[in-house]
Amino acid sequence: MQLQQLFSPSVQHTLDVVGIFVFAISGALLAVRKNFDVFGIAVLAEVTALGGGLFRDLVIGAVPPAAFTDLGYFLTPLIAALVVFFLHPHVERIQTGVLVFDAAGLGLFCVSGTTKAYSYGLNLTASATLGLATAVGGGVLRDVLANEVPSLLRWDRDLYAVPAIVGATMVVLCIHYDTLTPFTSGLAVVTAFVLRLLAMRFHWRAPRAWNRRSTVTEE
Repeated sequence: MQLQQLFSPSVQHTLDVVGIFVFAISGALLAVRKNFDVFGIAVLAEVTALGGGLFRDLVIGAVPPAAFTDLGYFLTPLIAALVVFFLHPHVERIQTGVLVFDAAGLGLFCVSGTTKAYSYGLNLTASATLGLATAVGGGVLRDVLANEVPSLLRWDRDLYAVPAIVGATMVVLCIHYDTLTPFTSGLAVVTAFVLRLLAMRFHWRAPRAWNRRSTVTEE
């Protein structure tokens, strides 16, 4: 399958911009919740939106990374930051907004990251791995800059990486069986998004080590 025939540059660019915007919204909302100033809001929006894609592009050799060659990629997080800066008082529950937008970005980026990695010649396993990194990388950097332990690493947080793994796996399975279409890729996005929302709603969490003997106090 020739992915470049299925996902034209314009379609791939649109998918990336949408993912960048929703991730930037989540980063900016977290910055507001942490009481950052306007510069901090912009930085957190940029890092959250572009961090995962920057890592992906460096690994696959797509240099200079798209974040530095496409002005739209750089400006989109700034637009999201301005929206949050002026409209955040209208968001009734900022934390809920952070998590919902983050879930949307998670679904979009795990799919776009996987397809782009595969189009650069990586095998299916490596492509899925980079799809995961694209989806969670920005969120990890966001949490670190906001002085929080990344949700990806916390046992007491609802499933975060697993929905992205499922979405990326769906994409590579579709590639393997030659069934990857705009519909199936969209289904992978929605599946990852819904799984993340369900994990938050029902507090699904990954298991910890069997018969562990930890002295760490649980929260």
